Amino acid sequence: MAKITAAEVNKLRKTTGAGMMDCKKALVEAEGDFEQAIEILRKKGQKVAAKRADRESSEGAAIAKVNGDNTQGVVISLNCETDFVAKNDTFVKLANDLADLALGFDDKDSFLAASIDGISVNEKLTEQTGVIGEKIEIGSFEKLNAPFVGSYIHAGNKIATLVGLSANVDGAAEAAKDVAMQAAAMNPVALNEDGVDQSIIDKEIEIAKDQLRTEGKPEDMLDKIAQGKLKRFFKDNTLVNQAFIKDSKQSVAQYVKSVDSSLEVAGFARVALG
Repeated sequence: MAKITAAEVNKLRKTTGAGMMDCKKALVEAEGDFEQAIEILRKKGQKVAAKRADRESSEGAAIAKVNGDNTQGVVISLNCETDFVAKNDTFVKLANDLADLALGFDDKDSFLAASIDGISVNEKLTEQTGVIGEKIEIGSFEKLNAPFVGSYIHAGNKIATLVGLSANVDGAAEAAKDVAMQAAAMNPVALNEDGVDQSIIDKEIEIAKDQLRTEGKPEDMLDKIAQGKLKRFFKDNTLVNQAFIKDSKQSVAQYVKSVDSSLEVAGFARVALG
């Protein structure tokens, strides 16, 4: 049997992230062959992943990243099964490393096929499933391009947002962060009225009409009153129309225009866990 040194075990641990005992067992099984030991650990990850495929992975870390010139951002979630793992420093570092990589891709599928540490992101997730012992997957992937993109990650990595502005003007960085915090806190359903899905509008009108009928309002008045309630829904639930959380006397759109009269919110993305 090949003699396995502590240095070899440590090298394998640093390469794969697996525990010391798992690394030693893999090296013993591989008779000291480093590459074969890595393959043994990956196969272990595949077995664990297969066993845990039907588990719910609703915990994890939501991470937003923006490129150097603030014209592009990505927000992803690295999902796991328990909050204990989600708070682990190694897990959070992996989430950040993956988010950095994700900046270079336009969609989730191409990102999952991308290379990290000599293997695909998909294979890396399987490998780390074996290391950690929980189902790990990329839950969300959102990309945003705009003349200026800012980001915000809420404490604990449970919510991450991106906001795009129509121009890179003085004060854009602070404005983008403020609006990104707004999106995190207030969870808008869309940027503005035009972005609200028709099914949501139909549902809100029907809810309003049912409430009005319960209150005894005449049938011929229901449409008009329901439209008024719909306007209130838009005000509360679309980002640019919401009251700005730092100054409720103005809307988000008005706040942005106070930074620069031509400035508008061009888009946003929000990912939340738990």
